[in-house]
Amino acid sequence: MYKSEAFVRVRYEETDQMGVGYNGNYFTWFEVGRNEFFRSLGYTYKDLEISGVILPVIEANCKYIHAAKYDDELGIETRITMLKGVRLKFEYNVIRKADRVILAKGFTIHAFVSRDLKPLNFKKANPEIWNLLNDKLEKGE
Repeated sequence: MYKSEAFVRVRYEETDQMGVGYNGNYFTWFEVGRNEFFRSLGYTYKDLEISGVILPVIEANCKYIHAAKYDDELGIETRITMLKGVRLKFEYNVIRKADRVILAKGFTIHAFVSRDLKPLNFKKANPEIWNLLNDKLEKGE
């Protein structure tokens, strides 16, 4: 299955008193992964927004397996696992780069909506990107 990988380093401000990455930051790291996923396909979130498409998160989940610590370099593997109707699902693995240990797994589900927050038939609104996403999903590239 096609996946992209983005990298971040755990900054001091993202940790608690024990030097452990704060749990809420994983969702920010997921966002980094999503942005890089689109960039790896030759598009950006900004491109989508300019075309009138917004992708709000409608569901999110994170399973914490091991702690990310201050100054760890993390890889965020991102892949699309569902593209149906007005919904899109991404799954993530947050991996410590030094030893490739999976620190967390998660997902986000998004809705394709217009600027006025109404559901949008993305397949009709932007068939080029829809087909590209669908190819990555179906062919497992």
